[in-house]
Amino acid sequence: WRTCWFKVELSIPSAWAGREVHFVWESDGEGMVWRDAQPVQGLTKEGEKTSYILTSSLKETEPHSLTLYVELACNGLFGAGKGSMIAPPDADRRFTLSKAELVVFNRDVYELLVDLEILLDMARLLGEENQRSFQALYTANQMVNVCDVMDPSTFPAARDLAAAIFSQRNGESQHTIHAVGHCHIDSAWLWPYEETIRKCARSWVTVVRLMECNPELTFACSQLRPISVLWQAQQFEWVRSWYPGLYAQIQDFVAKGQFIPVGGTWVEMDGNLPSGESMVRQFLQGQRFFQEQFGRICSEFWLPDTFGYSAQLPQLMRGCGIRRFLTQKLSWNLVNTFPHHTFFWEGIDGSRVLTHFPPGDSYGMHGRVEEMLKTVKNNKDKGRVNHSALLFGFGDGGGGPTQKMLDRMKRMSDTDGLPRVQMSTPDQLFSVLEKESSQLCTWVGELFLELHNGTYTTQAQIKKGNRECERILHDIEVLSTLAVARGGAFKYPASQLQRLWRLLLLNQFHDVLPGSCIQLVVEDALQYYAEIRRAGAQLQEEAVQSLCRELLQPKAGSAESILVLNTLPWERTEVISRSGPAGTETLALVTVPSMGYAIVREPLLPPQPVAVRKQEDGSITMENGVIAVCLDMMGHLTSLRLVGSERESVPDGCYANQFALFDDVPLYWDAWDVMDYHLETRKPVTTLLKPLEITLAGGLRGSASFSLQIGKSSTLTQKIILDATCPYLRFLTQVEWKEAHKFLKVEFPVQVRSTNATYEIQFGHLQRPTHWNTSWDWARFEVWAHKWLDLSEHGFGVALLNDCKYGASAHRNVLSLSL
Repeated sequence: WRTCWFKVELSIPSAWAGREVHFVWESDGEGMVWRDAQPVQGLTKEGEKTSYILTSSLKETEPHSLTLYVELACNGLFGAGKGSMIAPPDADRRFTLSKAELVVFNRDVYELLVDLEILLDMARLLGEENQRSFQALYTANQMVNVCDVMDPSTFPAARDLAAAIFSQRNGESQHTIHAVGHCHIDSAWLWPYEETIRKCARSWVTVVRLMECNPELTFACSQLRPISVLWQAQQFEWVRSWYPGLYAQIQDFVAKGQFIPVGGTWVEMDGNLPSGESMVRQFLQGQRFFQEQFGRICSEFWLPDTFGYSAQLPQLMRGCGIRRFLTQKLSWNLVNTFPHHTFFWEGIDGSRVLTHFPPGDSYGMHGRVEEMLKTVKNNKDKGRVNHSALLFGFGDGGGGPTQKMLDRMKRMSDTDGLPRVQMSTPDQLFSVLEKESSQLCTWVGELFLELHNGTYTTQAQIKKGNRECERILHDIEVLSTLAVARGGAFKYPASQLQRLWRLLLLNQFHDVLPGSCIQLVVEDALQYYAEIRRAGAQLQEEAVQSLCRELLQPKAGSAESILVLNTLPWERTEVISRSGPAGTETLALVTVPSMGYAIVREPLLPPQPVAVRKQEDGSITMENGVIAVCLDMMGHLTSLRLVGSERESVPDGCYANQFALFDDVPLYWDAWDVMDYHLETRKPVTTLLKPLEITLAGGLRGSASFSLQIGKSSTLTQKIILDATCPYLRFLTQVEWKEAHKFLKVEFPVQVRSTNATYEIQFGHLQRPTHWNTSWDWARFEVWAHKWLDLSEHGFGVALLNDCKYGASAHRNVLSLSL
């Protein structure tokens, strides 16, 4: 992923005195103009930014000769793919510089063309039943008649005709649109993290130039983008480190109230998959950064492009000082149209936040008449509120607002026949909505996106890395806190932990953790997880050594012992294993108190050892006094009973632990989506490579393993384990995956009847229907969960747990985990 540099030497003719002079640069790749060792202008052909204004009116005192440098990236606004916008980088793609010119810009012609554009759009879009459309049409016609393109002296009269239309005011009841500059920059997606740093600089320096010329412009930055509204603290930190001069200018505009920090999180994270603690850390790191750098925390949470929103978010927002929320992503729903644009969103504990979806259903508007009319017409809360947001500027790959967008909206600020348009801030918008909120409706529970369900499963190694690293950081903090509380010389590793947390939080960005990114980004993410594991192991070892130094010192004459630590807040009795000499495995049954330790010299004896027996038909039974199971030669679970109740969990004639393969050919987005029709292609996995065999014959642990062929080229090996005293059966599954456009799941039909299944989410759980009565029900054919899902009826239930998966479903009586 490369950039190249051009040295540009300019000489402006003296004859251009008094004229507006631009340096024009058009290329396939994104560029940045540097002057006097500072970035001064972003250049993006796809973002309609192809010129740098050298002077608005050339004066004798201004330099007529100067040197610029242009840094040109080998990527466009949407990466370096071939063909369609959503494509991996093409190593053979070439980028072309098509124009590099010094030109005189005719501002009068430009203004005249913008006038005509607005009038013609009004004529075309307001409709024949609206007299304003005819007034706009005839005014445009008069302008053409008055204007002689060869005689600039006729331009003012033509512009006066347009101004007369634009100055005719609205009535008091007209809807008001709050326009906020916006520049959505994905921290990684079709480009790696490193390129995002340059995208931020290109976009934000462009916004700074616009603010210098347009003091009314406001820009919200959630991923650290210039004044509009949306700031990711991570992106600000990048710019602060790499472009300190630009960052100082941004701080000045923040102080003026134009560059507005919103968001409150470290990155625009995925709204479903991060753990509760991770989400808290997103807010903690983000709000702390904004407080330290800008003297304020964010009161608005902006997450416009995430694939759904957990029902726990309102409580987390309120706990982090945020009471307002903005997104637009649910406009992407494939099945049901969300019924509101402005409403109260209530979480699982009853916490509520005022929520607004811009009715234009986009965060990348261009300030056109059509978008203003759509914003009003599409608003599903007309009558309840009379204000709404419009976010304008090129986005996803950066870019941001343009001068033409601003000039369009200036003409529509208060023009009869069109909604009022005012440059605004998130605080101004939400303050007005709060005053109008008495009739707003309330939505309770998750904001489920009926699209992109495949992102719960895509890129399994990223999902596994996220879950493991969340656990590692939890354990380090518990052990380090205990070590500090115990006294001594141990110093809490705050700075090291912050560095590791920020790596993890960065990887929770909404195109990285979901897996909807290019391979270069996946490789970066896996390296960050490896670094968290490496550094985390060292920090954990240091904490344990400080906490348990005396316990770790062998005493003369004492028997060999094992120190076992429990970092969870409940007492645990489990079978542990450790490697002995020559690679042998030694097992022990231990009990360890909550958040404590135990020294094991003589392992406990189980009340009942695990019994493993092979039956005549090749099936294997295992029992430990708590549960009893039966497995057939294919590894299917044919029986699962609680010994005390004799209640059978697996229905007659059904197989649990049934692997199934589905076709995965979505309509649109390959890495993002799995469609409901994939369920019609279900094929049970039936090709046995190695039948079920006993691998541990019982005692403290019993186990059996088998192997299957998956599809044409993939293999699956699974070890099924039952430990002494343990109330659950473990499945250690390893898949060597070589399939394309296939989807592997494992299914557990259970003898439980319930209309709802329960799923773990951040710091809680929620219920979803197991039936498909309505379109809202069947749109949830594939959902997300954290560590467990449960199907229970009165007095009995079965739960399916996992250590690294998120995609799941529960339809009728079948629990399914997406692998």
